[in-house]
Amino acid sequence: MMTKTSHDDLALRLRAAYAAGAVPPLRDGLDPTDADGAYAVQTINTRYWVAAGRRIVGRKAGLTAKAVQTQLGVDQPDFGVLFDDMRIADGGALDPARTLQPKAEAEIAFVLGADLPDPATTVEQVAAAVASVHAAIEIVDSRITDWKISFADTVADNGSSAFFVLSQTGLSLAGLDLEGAAMEMKFNGAVVSTGIGAAALGNPLNAAAWLAQTLAARGEPLKAGDVLLAGALGPMVALTPGDHVDVRIAGIGACSFTYGEG
Repeated sequence: MMTKTSHDDLALRLRAAYAAGAVPPLRDGLDPTDADGAYAVQTINTRYWVAAGRRIVGRKAGLTAKAVQTQLGVDQPDFGVLFDDMRIADGGALDPARTLQPKAEAEIAFVLGADLPDPATTVEQVAAAVASVHAAIEIVDSRITDWKISFADTVADNGSSAFFVLSQTGLSLAGLDLEGAAMEMKFNGAVVSTGIGAAALGNPLNAAAWLAQTLAARGEPLKAGDVLLAGALGPMVALTPGDHVDVRIAGIGACSFTYGEG
């Protein structure tokens, strides 16, 4: 019987891929829907990076669209860790040399003003804890060749995360229509993706509540100051060096970055 590759070895393989290039799907160590094993690999790398000096500043929710869950054969979202060195200033630039096969997607983000320690956290409790709401861009990337990912691949690979942008100015949650907020993402002035707030589990606050519940149950609760990316509002689009990306979310705000020299 073939011995499965260990979680530690898979974690090392993914870390190496950031510099050496994408690797094949992790089938030798993870079954496609092995959530426990995939999060174990993600946790190994999170602990490695924290020990190396990176600072956790929040979490991202992924797979918040039902169609994507169906495509990957799962019935739940996933999450990844946001580190301080993943943030790009609104209007800033991302060096293409820091990526492998990046794509951009528009999201609504929250910054928390209070801790969320309860595994039974409600949407109402999340709403009360939100300090500010932002338009956001997530630059996703995969260390798996040609994005041929299963649920386990993307979870192990820190939710296929890479970088993120938040609008410089955040708004109070009160009175905002998160479900109905229309999103438009432009590359170099041309619309490449549209969507609506309800694409993220019906409401971005639902995604935030799922994150709060899941992380509290794992003993890693969300805390005041954390950034939460609540999931894509429309299709992600592959980046080409030189692209200027601009996202506008009605009633929420706008943000941008350039994939290349600023």
